[in-house]
Formats: sequence, structure tokens, C-alpha cells
Amino acid sequence: MTTYKINEFFETIQGEGQYTGTAAIFIRLQGCPVGCSWCDTKHTWNVDGDKEITLKNVIEKNSETEQWADANAEQLLSFIQSQGYRAKHVVITGGEPAMYDLVPLCDLLHKNGYSTQIETSGTFELKVPDLTWVTVSPKINMAGGYEVLANCMARANEIKHPIAREKHVEELEHLIAKAPIADNALIYLQPISQKVSATKLAIETCKDKNWRLSVQVHKYIGIS
Repeated sequence: MTTYKINEFFETIQGEGQYTGTAAIFIRLQGCPVGCSWCDTKHTWNVDGDKEITLKNVIEKNSETEQWADANAEQLLSFIQSQGYRAKHVVITGGEPAMYDLVPLCDLLHKNGYSTQIETSGTFELKVPDLTWVTVSPKINMAGGYEVLANCMARANEIKHPIAREKHVEELEHLIAKAPIADNALIYLQPISQKVSATKLAIETCKDKNWRLSVQVHKYIGIS
């Protein structure tokens, strides 16, 4: 039976991409070898057996830690229902969620009236149902040495690319040229760390290329 290592589990508002403003349940999975220098969830990188706790303890965490809980799809659904969450959109993130087979979890959620979204670096083969919304935030030339996969780019419903300098825009253009995306895929630029210069570059590039801007609304309004 497929199980998942859960670092965080909470209800909030999606602050990025196409689903910005949507009430959502976030499931953050543990484990990621990609090695992004500006990652804001580095506590999810390592899977330490000594850090395992219960799902109940995961939801009670009040700070970012490397602690995680092991659970299968049925246990996660039961836990969602027990919390009384009203959101019907589930965002599976990480860490790197594509390290896991997400078909059992997403299928079960779909059967119980939820929509699903995965946020991935595009560096691992995707195991998700067709109904799952796939957000690829392509991690190019990161310390882990992983390549962004062409089939992940082709499957993406949206590309969400963090940028700070012009070279990041050029990297995305080069990647799309060699790993094309679907005609209806959306492209979002997201300023790294909300810096003024990065935001200005993102705005000007979006106007020039008819792309979209993602500004991490949750950070501006001060929620998780």
C-alpha cells in the first residue's frame, strides 16, 4: 500500500497561480533532493527516521520542523474529514511530491468530491490522474543536478517560474524551446522574495510576452 510522508497539513488560501484566492487544503510531503538555494521549505528536504511523529502531532506543529508522519490515502482522507475543513481543493506540495505515486491519493480525493493540484519541480516522473491540475515550477541548474523532464513540461497545466534576473527568464524560454508545453498551458512568473527589481522584471516580461504574474498573495496578507 502506498504511503506518504506528511510534513504539514493545513487549510488556507492558495496564493499562487491559476487557483489564487481559492480555499485549499495543503498537504506538504517530506523529501526533496533538488537543492534550490532560495527554497523556503528546506525543512522538508531530508527524511530522518528519528523525526517520525503522528498525524495528530503534525497538525499541532506550530513551527517549521523536519518532523513527518506516515499515512496512506484512506488515513489522509479520514483525517481531512475529521478536521471539519470546508475547502474542496487539495494542493499537494513539498518537498518534491512527484517522488511519490500520487494516483491512489488523488483518485480517492476525486471520488469524495475534492479537486487536486500538485506543485512540482518537474524533475521526477509524474504519477497523477488526468484530473489533477499540474503546476510545474521548473528547477533549472539546481545543486541536486536534476534535469527538468520534457514529459513533465508537456503535462503541465501551468508553468510557475520564480525569477530575480533576466537570466531566469532566458532559462525558461530555452527550456520551453526544447521541452514544449501544451498550447493551453498557462505561464506565470513569480518574483523571488518579492523583491522590487524582480517584481518589475516580472511585470514587464509578462506584458511583453502575454504571460501572467504570480505574486504569492499569501505572503502579502500574512497567512501560511
